[in-house]
Amino acid sequence: MKITIAKDAGYCFGVRDAVNLAHKTANEHKEVYMLGDIVHNESVVSDLNKVGAKVVSSIDDVPKDKKILFRAHGTIPKIWKNAEDKGKNIIDATCPLVHKIHKEVKELEEEGRKIVVIGDHGHDEVVGIAAQVKDAIVISSKDEALNMKKYRKIGVVSQSTQMIENVNEIINVFISKIYDIRFINTICFPTKRNHEQIKELASDCDVIIIIGSFTSANSKRLAKMSKTINDRTYQVTCSKDIKVEWFINCNSVGISAGASTPDYLIEDVAKSIEKIETDK
Repeated sequence: MKITIAKDAGYCFGVRDAVNLAHKTANEHKEVYMLGDIVHNESVVSDLNKVGAKVVSSIDDVPKDKKILFRAHGTIPKIWKNAEDKGKNIIDATCPLVHKIHKEVKELEEEGRKIVVIGDHGHDEVVGIAAQVKDAIVISSKDEALNMKKYRKIGVVSQSTQMIENVNEIINVFISKIYDIRFINTICFPTKRNHEQIKELASDCDVIIIIGSFTSANSKRLAKMSKTINDRTYQVTCSKDIKVEWFINCNSVGISAGASTPDYLIEDVAKSIEKIETDK
């Protein structure tokens, strides 16, 4: 049984930098506090907790003189201001590409455009993007785009991990109903690269395994994309989720992982699948 791991499976540079910064800060200062999970992966959050990087739900839960780390997905301006007003020592782990989206929506608003964010409702990154401007609209699907009221001028960006197919469908709807559209394609290049790789793997392999938390939008999106090509696609959080029966009459396995999945989980899954072959 041949096992192929997607070249860019797992951590994107933004997540890797954020996690490394959390580890470094915790090691240097014994403790660092994160307002919510730094990334959507339970194993990563647990690993960080063990070295002193702790999750809190409110700025008021951060002890005086302790550092607070703002996570990779971005943070709404109100929370930034609150932390600064209270004199908190902020460590910014926001992905640079997310910061760039924040800049883009502000510039679009300055042009007098209604801001539309293509993304998942309630997702941390999307909430952070929308909060950069006044009364932004979040659209997650073609149907929502069809039902959106008409505006003369809109500025459109997307969640960095969206599927280009979904974005294209929504933009095509806007073209049919909006007079003046300015769209900035803010899908990040690690996402584009991972999506292209999973399409190729799903076509070439008998079975596809996607590794990632079920709280991770980009992991679920990878699995969904693969499933449309290869029905034998399975999402797992770790090697313990693997089922032997998935690999019956299987000669090739493709493995990919969401952008918040650490390298060691990918290695563990690959080794577990190799053992299944050994036992057959």
